[in-house]
Amino acid sequence: MGTSLILAYAGMAVMLGLTCVGSAMGVVIGGNAVVASLKKNPDIFGSGMILAALPSTQGLYGFAAFFMLNSSLQGIGEGLALVQGLAVFAAALALGIAGLISAMHQGRLVANGITEMGNGHDVFSSTLIFPDM
Repeated sequence: MGTSLILAYAGMAVMLGLTCVGSAMGVVIGGNAVVASLKKNPDIFGSGMILAALPSTQGLYGFAAFFMLNSSLQGIGEGLALVQGLAVFAAALALGIAGLISAMHQGRLVANGITEMGNGHDVFSSTLIFPDM
């Protein structure tokens, strides 16, 4: 396996790791809000858990990008130039960082919505729409 392929696959591994770590962190932020809000309003359990799971979409985007890049690299094989391997590494790293940051901010957003649901406000649909914009 050439250096260019190693760079490309290393970038893909970092991308997948960052998006999954971000998803886990975002889900924990939302889950903590659900637990805290259940003390005030136990009826929001189902809605709160749906909202808390929204940051996990960033990990799914990371998996989708991984499989798309992997299938592209399978077709190229050893014909990948070093500059192309660096480009794949850089693009994958950028997507990983974006997924990490996005998932953490999604977690904060859904936590605010869950907290307000615990306070008795009907913001489920608004909170469901905002994180995916």
